[in-house]
Amino acid sequence: MKNLKIEVISKYLKPYKKEFLYGALALLIVNILSVVIPLEVKNIIDQLQNGFSSDFVISKSLWLIFLATCMGLIRLFSRQIVFGIGRKVEVNLRQQLFDHLLVQDPEWIQKKGSGDIISRATSDVENIRRLLGFTVLSLCNIVLAYSFTIPSMFSINKTLTISALMIFPLILGIVSLFGGKMVTQRKAQQESLSRLSDLIQEDLSGISAIKIYAQEKAEKKEFNIYNTDYQNSAIKLARTASTLFPLLQGISSISLLILLSLGTSQLERGFISIGGLVALILYVERLVFPTALLGFTLNTFQLGQVSLDRVEEIFQNNPKIVDKADTKFLKRKVKGLLEAKSLTIKYPGSKFNSLNGLNFKIYPGELIAIVGPVGCGKTTLAKSLGRTIEIPDNQLFLDEIDAKTLKLSDLRKNISIVPQEAFLFTSTISENLSFGEPKASKYLIKESATKAGLIDDINSFPQKFKTIVGERGITLSGGQRQRTALGRALLVDSPIVVLDDALASVDNKTAARIIDEMSYRGNKTIIMISHQLSVAATCDRILVMDKGEIVQEGNHQYLVKEIGLYKQLWERELATRIVKG
Repeated sequence: MKNLKIEVISKYLKPYKKEFLYGALALLIVNILSVVIPLEVKNIIDQLQNGFSSDFVISKSLWLIFLATCMGLIRLFSRQIVFGIGRKVEVNLRQQLFDHLLVQDPEWIQKKGSGDIISRATSDVENIRRLLGFTVLSLCNIVLAYSFTIPSMFSINKTLTISALMIFPLILGIVSLFGGKMVTQRKAQQESLSRLSDLIQEDLSGISAIKIYAQEKAEKKEFNIYNTDYQNSAIKLARTASTLFPLLQGISSISLLILLSLGTSQLERGFISIGGLVALILYVERLVFPTALLGFTLNTFQLGQVSLDRVEEIFQNNPKIVDKADTKFLKRKVKGLLEAKSLTIKYPGSKFNSLNGLNFKIYPGELIAIVGPVGCGKTTLAKSLGRTIEIPDNQLFLDEIDAKTLKLSDLRKNISIVPQEAFLFTSTISENLSFGEPKASKYLIKESATKAGLIDDINSFPQKFKTIVGERGITLSGGQRQRTALGRALLVDSPIVVLDDALASVDNKTAARIIDEMSYRGNKTIIMISHQLSVAATCDRILVMDKGEIVQEGNHQYLVKEIGLYKQLWERELATRIVKG
């Protein structure tokens, strides 16, 4: 218990301080009554030694029943209060954790593993709820039980009390001995469960790849390894717990035997009355249960403590990409002017710059294509525009305002990025299209689907816009997923739309039709990052990238006549078409 995170627990309980005080007060009254009742039993038995009276027995029995009933009701009230606090903490903590995860950088989420994070947000939060509910109640009850019961026992007979309680330090020693071992084993079990959750999450997401490459047997083998590891860690913990709990219960029961054996002698010598001995037996029995429960309480406490560490680890991680202190709000409508001035990006651990002093200016309403070989920095540029990776100060500007000084929500509201790997939610096509604008009308949803070249596909589905796309859009083809993501971006009606190879799974004819449909865009600035030069050829201007730099610029007619990278790429594409026939 020396590792108890007092500050963290206090932080979680602070909003419910008033309720906790009510629960503690109720628990205090319960413990007072639990001390009073044995004393009343003692007095009744001692008075009965002077003669039996039915009226006396009935009146005292009713009194004891009343006290026991009050104690039971108040105990019920205290448990509802304290357990209720645990439930409220669980709900609020899970909400805070979810809110915190939403602001994290995508790279950190991917590196951490969704299975591990899900485990922390579910089972670990539930363990914290038990810690702040059952464990707090149990520990408070143990402290109060000892604080009230032992003085009452001493008031009856010091010798018998000391003899009965001599065994309890041994109990505390055993608890301390087993404590560190159980913490280590519990942490190992939680980590094993996280690895198992990670594998399940990953395999379910990649089920198609598993089947394509016939790797079911390999995945079963890997799952068996993780599952066995979890089983072994759980068995080790269960073995320790199953040794500790009966041992505590057995040792605590010895004190009752000591009391009975020595109490008989004390009774014969007149040092204690029959009522006093009965009261001591009741007191010892009262201490036996919470003392034996100490093992289970310890187990729950240690589990909660490990979970506290795991959840706090999530809260201690802060996103790197955040609004600066001098963040500016956009007070006017964005025109769509984008400018890069010596934009330089270097990923941590990389020897080379992904973007190396990039310079360009894209005007409102332009349809721009950015092309180049694999690894030239196109996707890094797309991420820079939406600040999903960090960018330097004074190198990227939106309407002549440093993008680094703009509020992230404002920047991303005005620059819609459609990635190549389009992510769809497990809902209807309509809900996926309107994800950025949940209140969009049916007309706008249909219009965005039309602009994205998706309307004919939707009309061919039996349930049309109400068609469920399945997890990650599994029921749709690659091209349909990309066009759905494109329609989502167009519906938001951002002044700037960035297509990061977002038409890669769409045939050239369909891609050209989509571009033609988007040509009625008004003042919308469209940046199309693509390897499809036939589609890029229809754009107003083409920026050719190589090794993080813009090496050529112009329209298609100009670039194919100029000796350089674009001409090489164009001739390569023409040769590929001829080979394909």
